[in-house]
Amino acid sequence: MKRRLDMEKIAKGLGAERRGKVSAKGGHFGAMQVLADVEATFRVPVGGGRPTDPRWTERRLVPLAPQTLERLEEITSRVREHGGVNVEPMQLAALLLEKTTRQLSEAEAEKLVRPRRRAATARRAESA
Repeated sequence: MKRRLDMEKIAKGLGAERRGKVSAKGGHFGAMQVLADVEATFRVPVGGGRPTDPRWTERRLVPLAPQTLERLEEITSRVREHGGVNVEPMQLAALLLEKTTRQLSEAEAEKLVRPRRRAATARRAESA
């Protein structure tokens, strides 16, 4: 098993200060970030099988557009090529969903939902 790096210790040794986490958004570095996330969180279950995040105990169906599934397939293919890690498209979707949920502020979440609420309210007002 790989040893985890102590980033605080490395920063101190370099005379530096950690100021936060930087993450890649796309391209080669984005694929490498996804690979690092998969390697850091996925574990082979005790009884064997496909590696997964042991915290994932809930199972839900997630509707996707065909283009989204194609994009997830492309990304997982790149992750397999670069890292030799076998990750499935919906495992990647779950990983991205969890990561985005942690990073999304309440205000950003409100902006995503608000326009739909207004439209629904307007439709109800029209039908009343």
